[in-house]
Amino acid sequence: MPIEFVATSKLPTAFGDFKITVFQDPKTGEEHVALSKGLDTAPTGAVLVRIHSECLTGDAFGSLKCDCGPQLHSTMELINTEGQGVILYLRQEGRGIGLTNKIRAYALQDQGHDTVDANLLLNLPADARQYDMCSIMLDHLQVKAVKLITNNPLKIKALTDLGINVVDRVPLTVGLNPYNEDYLKTKHERMSHMYQKDDF
Repeated sequence: MPIEFVATSKLPTAFGDFKITVFQDPKTGEEHVALSKGLDTAPTGAVLVRIHSECLTGDAFGSLKCDCGPQLHSTMELINTEGQGVILYLRQEGRGIGLTNKIRAYALQDQGHDTVDANLLLNLPADARQYDMCSIMLDHLQVKAVKLITNNPLKIKALTDLGINVVDRVPLTVGLNPYNEDYLKTKHERMSHMYQKDDF
């Protein structure tokens, strides 16, 4: 059974006024969110879209071990400035391995392992995320073509495989700091994320 629309409301934020729309997977109970702006009528062109998987440590606690919080907030600022766009906030903590396993992986990273090897040492995939729900969420918002805000080629492929028209990629390089430099290099060197050399 696919995820279903549940509720929607206005949401004023520190980054501007948005609409928040909640979808639920009836099988798992997971609730995913579309945070949108300027989509009260069906858009005629490509829409700025970011797929952002939940990161409690980065999004809520301001962790410097990743770039998730800065990516989320920068995207909200960009969409507010542009006047139109959507963030699909997916409940896939820790690249889909869950919060507990993510913290276990953090402990292995403290011992010198990178993010990929830490997951593998826990007998978990390097990236367990899925994106099937994105198609239903974008259909509900009547978004037919997207300008995807990402550095991750797997997200582009995932949406394209779902039949979503990805007309452009918008790079997002923010949040680099001494605590996450190795993390970002690992994403670039081992997970094919599209950074430039001078980004580091």
